[in-house]
Amino acid sequence: MTSFLWGVLPYIAFTVLIGGTIYRYAVGTRDWTSKSSEFLSKDDLKYAGSMFHLGLFMAFGGHAIGILVPKCLTESAGVDNHLYHMIALGGGIPAGILFFLGFLLLMRRRFFGSSRMAVNTSAMDRWIYLVLFLTILTGCAGTLTGIGGTFDYRETISPWFRSLLMFHPDVSLMEQVPAVFQCHMVLWMATAILFPFSRLVHCLSFPFEYFGRSHIVYRRK
Repeated sequence: MTSFLWGVLPYIAFTVLIGGTIYRYAVGTRDWTSKSSEFLSKDDLKYAGSMFHLGLFMAFGGHAIGILVPKCLTESAGVDNHLYHMIALGGGIPAGILFFLGFLLLMRRRFFGSSRMAVNTSAMDRWIYLVLFLTILTGCAGTLTGIGGTFDYRETISPWFRSLLMFHPDVSLMEQVPAVFQCHMVLWMATAILFPFSRLVHCLSFPFEYFGRSHIVYRRK
């Protein structure tokens, strides 16, 4: 099971993510959308959407640096372990608050808001919301439990992930990783598997003119 979780499942997730996304775009281009529900419920989206996406960008940037940049490089640049930990917490905690709170507001809007939202919520929406909720929850829990600096993910999770990218997975690095981080790793793989078949594919389009375009105006009947 250890070999499967940390040496096989990641490649299954990557394969489904890449292959499924290509297939979805090739055969279902008209369905390549976030299925905007702003016309159904607009007021409760203003802050929730902004908080969620800002927290997402911050968290993604922090993960990219923490996982892809080896510890030896930051230390050679004069950033010792304590300073790096403080910088990570200084960015990670605000990112987690924005990300998680924004997502909770989006969940409230989706599942406990207007009855029209329920009609326009698919089974895949429910699955992706559940998996994302657990992924963000375990990520925030891992950040909070790591405040004391007792666990250094840059000595275990980061080199394990880089070993995956080099097609030589070192599963032994994940054996002593705390359970909350192991759950977080399995959940991001679940997210990757569901990604091509959900509304999340819209993030790959990312039109740069989005930031300069005029707002879409929805008027009451």
